[in-house]
Amino acid sequence: MRTTDLDRSAPLPLVREHLGAGRLREVRELLAPLSVPETGDLLRELSVPERAVVLRILPREPSAAVFSWLDRHERDEILRGLTDSETRALLESLAPDDRTELFEELPGEMTQKLLNLLTPTDLAEVRTFLGYPEESVGRLATPDYVAVGPDWSVGRALSHLRERGRESETIDIVYVADRGWRLQGVCELRRLVLAAPDASIESVMHPVFSVLSAFDDREVAVREMRRHDTVALPVVDSAGVLIGIVTADDVFDVFEEEATEDIHRTASVSPLRGSYRHLTSLQLYRKRVGWLLALLVFSLASSGVIAAYEGILASVVALAFFIPLLADTGGNTGSQSSMLVIRGLVTEDIEPADVWRTVGKEAAVGLLLGLTLALGAFALGALRADFGVAVVAAGAMALIVVVANVIGTLLPFVLVRLGQDPTVASSPLVTSLTDAVGLLIYFAIATAVLGSALTG
Repeated sequence: MRTTDLDRSAPLPLVREHLGAGRLREVRELLAPLSVPETGDLLRELSVPERAVVLRILPREPSAAVFSWLDRHERDEILRGLTDSETRALLESLAPDDRTELFEELPGEMTQKLLNLLTPTDLAEVRTFLGYPEESVGRLATPDYVAVGPDWSVGRALSHLRERGRESETIDIVYVADRGWRLQGVCELRRLVLAAPDASIESVMHPVFSVLSAFDDREVAVREMRRHDTVALPVVDSAGVLIGIVTADDVFDVFEEEATEDIHRTASVSPLRGSYRHLTSLQLYRKRVGWLLALLVFSLASSGVIAAYEGILASVVALAFFIPLLADTGGNTGSQSSMLVIRGLVTEDIEPADVWRTVGKEAAVGLLLGLTLALGAFALGALRADFGVAVVAAGAMALIVVVANVIGTLLPFVLVRLGQDPTVASSPLVTSLTDAVGLLIYFAIATAVLGSALTG
């Protein structure tokens, strides 16, 4: 049977069989039709020595692409199984931005060992990009782009593109720079191809609508690429010199990482560095225990409120029935408003200066929600207890929902003002805060409405 006729989901048993028998040529033929993600998924099913063998026998470019696709832990394991010459060949075949990312994630000892294997040119390149702050655009950029001069002709630019285009991350956009490599403009490939060969680049280029600083946070690259709907953005240093570009595939990776971190924070878990399946139970424990201890402190406030009003509960036992109901509703309401505001701040649909306008809007929404839910609480109170308890439950429900909505709205703005990530205002944190405040409101209203019954 020809390799190309094989089911693409079936190579794993055959790959293992051929590797065990030392038939490496057959392994290469089996992997040839597979895409990079398919090959990467297959590698994850192999042992670490087998992965190293597969990367050795793959052609240089596919091998580098598959290696870059793997996560940090898997790359570290493979590197430890390669010889110095094999590691050097792999590093040389990696794209500059992928190489920088690799060095950024490795332990210091291994980073130094790999730096010694690079050529002087690659070493200077890596040190340049590693000189920028962590999670900055400078670490994300690649120097593999095509640039032409503004005084060039279109014909000369196209010849240059044919000569250098294979080394570029993308040829869809050609950058125009002066002799000092300061960015002058950009020109799409479509525009170049359709222009007259003797036309000057200056006549067909257009201004740069978005330029990234190497010191910008990488989230800026995500926002700008989404805003301008482009496949690449130029990156300049503090002097305005073009040092590289950021491409869509890198931005997609950043977007996924940032979204994952936000999801972790909204669940009150410190962001995981690396794949979940490679983290140990102890590492996961460390990521979660700190937040849980902090939330436990907030929960003690709720317990303290209940203890302070123990006499009220003893006098009107029916009040205890509504504690979980009111606490859960307040927490859910606050979490809703918090998530809406956090999302708005992250996408810049809401600006930090919009704080009071947003609080006012959410207070109005909270009032409408509170009145609606208060009707249900009143009916439930009338059925389970008496008119007085029903009034307390309804009044507390309305006020708690309004206050919880305001707390959930205001907390992300406060965190932004303090320079913190607004996603820290997670559902567990909002719920813990609103629980304590809600109980104070509930018992205060109960004391006011049922005063005579309580004193009796």
